[in-house]
Amino acid sequence: MPRHIRVYRRLEGDLLRSGKIVLQVDDSFFDLTEKLWESGSPLLLSTLAARGWFEPQRFDAWLDEAEPPPARPIAADDVLLPPLLPTEVGKILALGKNFRAHAAEFDEAVPEEPMFFNKLPETMRGHNQTISPPKGYAGRLDHEAELAVVIGRKLERVDQEAAFESVAGYMVANDLTLRTTQGADRALQYPWFRSKNFDGACPIGPCFVPAAQLNPSELKISAFVNGRSRQEAHLRDMVVTVPHAISYLSQHVTLRPGDIILMGTPAGVGPLESGDEVVCTIPGIGELRTLVRR
Repeated sequence: MPRHIRVYRRLEGDLLRSGKIVLQVDDSFFDLTEKLWESGSPLLLSTLAARGWFEPQRFDAWLDEAEPPPARPIAADDVLLPPLLPTEVGKILALGKNFRAHAAEFDEAVPEEPMFFNKLPETMRGHNQTISPPKGYAGRLDHEAELAVVIGRKLERVDQEAAFESVAGYMVANDLTLRTTQGADRALQYPWFRSKNFDGACPIGPCFVPAAQLNPSELKISAFVNGRSRQEAHLRDMVVTVPHAISYLSQHVTLRPGDIILMGTPAGVGPLESGDEVVCTIPGIGELRTLVRR
């Protein structure tokens, strides 16, 4: 019987920088913190997944042999760190205008070829964390719910047929954007860098789900602000698919374990005010909750 596996990183006790690594297997929870640090440095979840560590037979054998101690179950109000820490992530590459309806809401066309920009790993925040735009910024701050794809092995110039083999797992992301700044920079033909890279601009989580557990084309993505629906779409409606995005990027840059690809946001992006609660959700992965303070 297939097991449902999730990996969380809970902000707990004196583990404020690296967190407690909690493994969920069906309805059971285990503490993986010591096991993943046995070598003196943390093992990348992305690498473990790409090596097949989470495949049912191998995983069951490891679980029986390792006997990790039980952990307190993850609760909805737990504050979580990103499942992969910023120090474990080399780069975050984000796909723009990958849903036709999202391009249309800005009166723009879908690009003729994939269009990517970057977010810095240090912009990452976890579930139930509070973010603020830069001090003094009074413009529009937008939510953008997205699928986050974690790379598990080194890739150079891979074709689409082989691209899925490189996927380690998935998370939910919120590509927060300083929309007013973005518009001003675009008018000047400047890059989008400032609008996408303020502290906390990339909430991500709530957990890491091994790739074998999910088929992105069967998933749905949504965003809610204060309980009201803002975004909703099927991931099969993405213009550029996951293997296409990976293959395209690998023609231009070397992808490495821990790199993250954000797959674009559907229509319905909108402004956030102080006190707002944003929940981005993908069934099968979970709900990523972000609080806004301005």
